[in-house]
Amino acid sequence: MQATADSTKMDCVWSNWKSQAIDLLYWRDIKQTGIVFGSFLLLLFSLTQFSVVSVVAYLALAALSATISFRIYKSVLQAVQKTDEGHPFKAYLELEITLSQEQIQKYTDCLQFYVNNTLKELRRLFLVQDLVDSLKFAVLMWLLTYVGALFNGLTLLLMAVVSMFTLPVVYVKHQAQIDQYLGLVRTHINAVVAKIQAKIPGAKRHTE
Repeated sequence: MQATADSTKMDCVWSNWKSQAIDLLYWRDIKQTGIVFGSFLLLLFSLTQFSVVSVVAYLALAALSATISFRIYKSVLQAVQKTDEGHPFKAYLELEITLSQEQIQKYTDCLQFYVNNTLKELRRLFLVQDLVDSLKFAVLMWLLTYVGALFNGLTLLLMAVVSMFTLPVVYVKHQAQIDQYLGLVRTHINAVVAKIQAKIPGAKRHTE
């Protein structure tokens, strides 16, 4: 019963995150997606020019400059107008921002779930449970050595972020054509894999 409850909890957490991510990536709220996308780009572009420590320090200084300036401005305005509105950030200072034990446990369980699944998958690939899958993984790693020689990690991350916020929208607009080409590619790959499986003794046969 406990295992079933934990599985249901993980499904709920994953469903919630997935729904929020889809709303962002498909630009269903243009303002919210624009803020998130712009923030990611600004952060990554900053990291390409400065160290992580410098970027964090500059961001902290910018935030402090804005809040201190606003606090002084409101204090002067209250003094001139002789009002008693109090601290301009009082509402935010009184907000409860601590994580409850249930929230911490929920995110810890979710992290544990994905870490365990990742470790199991890596064990399966490296210990060659399925020869064809391990060969596919080896080819992927080999291709990544060339990608890594051409781009550094930050450039790849920047390209990944741009792709995440553009490709889903492009796919929705041109779904029929893209599905047609993907179907052709998938058929070709399946044919190649079938030929390889036929020539490798003991290789597991996949059925599509």
